[in-house]
Amino acid sequence: MPRAASPSKRIQKTPDVSVRSTPTPQAVGERAYEASLRPQTLEEFVGQAGVKKHLRVFLAAAKKRKEALEHVLFSGPAGLGKTTLATIVAGELGTNLRVTSGGAIEKTGDLAAILTNLEEGDLLFVDEIHRLPRVVEEVLYSAMEDFFLDVVLGQGPGAKTVRLTISRFTLIGATTRVGMLSAPFRDRFGVTHRLTFYTEEEIVTILRRSSRLLRVDLDDEAAARLAQSSRGTPRVANRLLKRARDLAEVEEGRRITVELAGRSLALLEVDARGLDAVDRTLLTTVIDVFGGGPVGLTTLAAATHEDEETLEGVTEPYLLQLGFLQRTPRGRVATPAAYVHLGRPLPAEKHPQLL
Repeated sequence: MPRAASPSKRIQKTPDVSVRSTPTPQAVGERAYEASLRPQTLEEFVGQAGVKKHLRVFLAAAKKRKEALEHVLFSGPAGLGKTTLATIVAGELGTNLRVTSGGAIEKTGDLAAILTNLEEGDLLFVDEIHRLPRVVEEVLYSAMEDFFLDVVLGQGPGAKTVRLTISRFTLIGATTRVGMLSAPFRDRFGVTHRLTFYTEEEIVTILRRSSRLLRVDLDDEAAARLAQSSRGTPRVANRLLKRARDLAEVEEGRRITVELAGRSLALLEVDARGLDAVDRTLLTTVIDVFGGGPVGLTTLAAATHEDEETLEGVTEPYLLQLGFLQRTPRGRVATPAAYVHLGRPLPAEKHPQLL
């Protein structure tokens, strides 16, 4: 069974992949706040009842057999708790969690440096695992199944392969685009879970817990107002709560009322359904520039000056859930609900059945 690790060593940013940019003090502070609000156990984790139920069984079985947990894949939109669950799994098993991202592992040498530094029972968390290069993904196959790594030294006729034995570890992958993973790679994960958007009641529970940790009073009506605009996402909910707290502090208060929450959301340009400026820009571009669609993702990204991956992985999922946007073989189409929400007249030639 994996040995217990001291709390200070359980979560480690892997030193094997270089960091290419220095975060600003504001970004560091924001991450520290996010970390402080994250639940530490499955009991504290709100929502995702099915995922928690299954994880409890898998964790209990692994500990009873004194074996490493099977490889785990968490998928779903950003901000739903994939990183938090990986941290909780490490805590439940009492083992180290090494953290990296798919975009930071550019070649097999990067992967070899990480894997050969893992200890028995360690958990390796790879965020945005869909960004792993295909050649690196293929090298992972033998590491995940048989715990060895074939490394090619040299090039051309003189190249030779060296087989390295690695410690038994558990890979935890997180992705917002599970379809980008090859089928052989997905099949090597013994535990796969897709996280879904949270209900407003669950978000309210999360906001109440976060407000206690932030030492700010949150009225019930204010919690409901923030939850309504949180896009069903804990990360967004906590961000809105912190901005409301900032406004309360500027006004020399420690209480967030529904009136203050409304003013805070207005400053952030977030409406009652949780749509921000980027969401509204996307919808208005589809409606005003392209006549409601269909319009391709590449064209839409160019027209809105946004990255394709950001639109597809961050902006679109919530608009699809609300029913404001549809993906069709020919491109994105704004739905009648989007017209209504933006206060636009519905064109008869596009939706005659609703007129």
